[in-house]
Amino acid sequence: MPEKHLFEYAVVRVVPRVEREEFLNVGVILLCAPKGFLQIRYELSEVRLAAFGNTIDCGELRERLRAFERICAGRKEGGPIGQFPLAGRFRWLTAARSTVVQTSPVHPGLSADPSETLDRLFRQLVAIE
Repeated sequence: MPEKHLFEYAVVRVVPRVEREEFLNVGVILLCAPKGFLQIRYELSEVRLAAFGNTIDCGELRERLRAFERICAGRKEGGPIGQFPLAGRFRWLTAARSTVVQTSPVHPGLSADPSETLDRLFRQLVAIE
């Protein structure tokens, strides 16, 4: 049986009007520190977002989500936050904030393959099939 490692994840949400506290799940960010894994998977559906009756600049929203991607990847492309250690980057990305892009509370689990777990969580929590 493959060895399982502790992982943590949060759902990435778009909150079109923060004061209404309505949101659309658009991604999942997963950290598995023992495997050196920190990735986000997201998909922005303009059709689903339009159901909120709000006009959000989807180009700007995509750029914010790409910033999450760059921070996960680290290195220079991730800016100053991208230079943090893996767990520090995850904590920064999942910190409570009152902006259009927010995350759920962090949840733990065990996984032998963090990439597969990220895909499964994305299908369960975000994707519409």
